[in-house]
Parts: sequence; C-alpha cells; structure tokens
Amino acid sequence: MNNVVVGRFAPTPSGRMHAGNVFAALMAWLGTRSAGGRMVLRIEDLDPRAHNPEATRLLLDDLRWLGLDWDEGPYYQSQRGNIYSEAIRSLESKGLIYPCFCTRAELHAASAPHASDGTPVYAGTCKGLSQAEVARRSLVRPPALRLRVPKANEALGVIEFDDLVYGPQREVLCSECGDFLVQRSDGVIAYQLAVVVDDALMGVTQVVRGHDLLSSSSRQIYLQKLLGYDQPRYAHVPLLVTPEGRRLSKRDRDLDLGVIRERDGGPERLLGQLASLVGLAQEGEPIDAARLVDRFAWDKVRACARKSCVVDA
Repeated sequence: MNNVVVGRFAPTPSGRMHAGNVFAALMAWLGTRSAGGRMVLRIEDLDPRAHNPEATRLLLDDLRWLGLDWDEGPYYQSQRGNIYSEAIRSLESKGLIYPCFCTRAELHAASAPHASDGTPVYAGTCKGLSQAEVARRSLVRPPALRLRVPKANEALGVIEFDDLVYGPQREVLCSECGDFLVQRSDGVIAYQLAVVVDDALMGVTQVVRGHDLLSSSSRQIYLQKLLGYDQPRYAHVPLLVTPEGRRLSKRDRDLDLGVIRERDGGPERLLGQLASLVGLAQEGEPIDAARLVDRFAWDKVRACARKSCVVDA
C-alpha cells in the first residue's frame, strides 16, 4: 500500500488571495511537505464567472512568491466536464439522482432548517415527480440534479470521520444536509461532486482547507462511498479574522496579496505572522516557507483551533 501523503492546493481564481487564503494554503503545504509528500495544484474554475486567465496568472505567481511549490498540475476543472458527467451517469444508474426544478428563491423562502453552512436542507419537493411532470416542467426551465441521501437508520445515513484539527465529526445526512445538488440547472457541475472526483483521480490523501468547509466533508465522504473512492484525511484550519472579529473576504480586499507584496517586497513578514498564529514562529519573526517545514506539527494547529486567529495589516 502506498503511504505517501498527497496534498493539494485548490484555489478559485475569483480574485486576489488574501491572508486567510494564504494561511490555508500554507497549512496544506506544510502538512504535506513535513510528511515528505507531494503537492497537486488544481484551479477550481467550474463556474464560468471564474474563467479569468489574469486572475489565474496572478494566483500562480503569488504561490511562487510565497515559496509554496507543487509537484503536479495545474489541473483546471473547467476542462474536466466529461469526467464529472461520467460520475453523474454512474450515480444515475443506481437510481440516486433526480431532477429538481426549485429556484434558489423558492429554496431560501421555504421555512426549512438550514445546514451549518447556511444551505437550506432540501425538503424533497421534487423527489416524487412523475416522468410526465418532469417532461412538462422541463419545457419551462432545465432542472438541476439532486443526489438522494439515506434516512438516518439506513446504510450511510450517518457519516462519521475524524478531522485532524477539530477531532471526531458526525452528521445525519437527511436532517442536517438533505438531498444535495450535483449539477446546477445551468449545467455547471456542483462543487461537492467535482472535488470528490478530482481528489480521487488525482490520488489526494490529505485535504487541508478552511473551517468554513468542514460541513461539506460528510457530503463528500458519502459521494466517495457511492463512487467507490478511497477517503482522504481531512484537516480544517481556523478562519482568520480582523481585530474587529470580521472574517477576511476577497470582496472586501482584506489583506490583499497585491497590497502586501507592494508593501513588503518579500513574503517573510506575512509568513512569519501567519506561522506565529499556530506557534511555528515567534511573534514578529520573519521567515520563509522552507524553514517552517521542520517546525510543523498538527498538534500546534489543533491548539490554534481553540482560540481566535486574529491577523492585522
């Protein structure tokens, strides 16, 4: 059995990276390099709005400037549609996919419970539509595709896993998630399906990303089991916040790398600041990425998860 750790960067070129994106990328890189593993780079440009060659060029240039190298890629999700469609056909052959005509406005207007990521738990409105009704509605608007999840007392109805940072996790899919999208009504493949297929086919064994994606893991593990894929280890790192307690955002250009690069010249100040949040560097110590490899330990990241990670310009 191959025990080599394979990690990945999987950024979306929707804007310049900020310090929070860099923190997650740094933890992913250190988690892999400290284990002697290899890194895969994947550009998550599924949404047509993310097809931005200039943003992608800046993203790659920023990673190189930071000293966060990779061994394989970049792969582009926008070029892998046929692979995702094949996975959907596999799920359809098992009777697990059904068309959904609910609009986003209808979903959010429903008084249904919401998953921990804010997504409405789907009530199954379109689950029992007849073939005739599906055909009639398809004349008005194309459907999205949803994946059925089992009841709590059925096989795979409860997903459990151990996160490297946040420890044991448990989710009852039908009540905390509900049937979820694998393809949007405009034909764009949903994030949950694409990352599962990509991680499996690229041999990824360790997924490191922000805590805001922790709730996605159970859905992805469910898909892995349905598709016969191996399950990677997950590590969700804390989100960085401003001194006022606000989460960093590309939209707000918080600690934008373009601004940081123009101000600092080199990456050592930023990397030292981020490393100090998890005890890998002294406060105010400038350091390059390579020198952090031997200092890295998941125990230190776990300790960071119990406190607020405040970063300031």
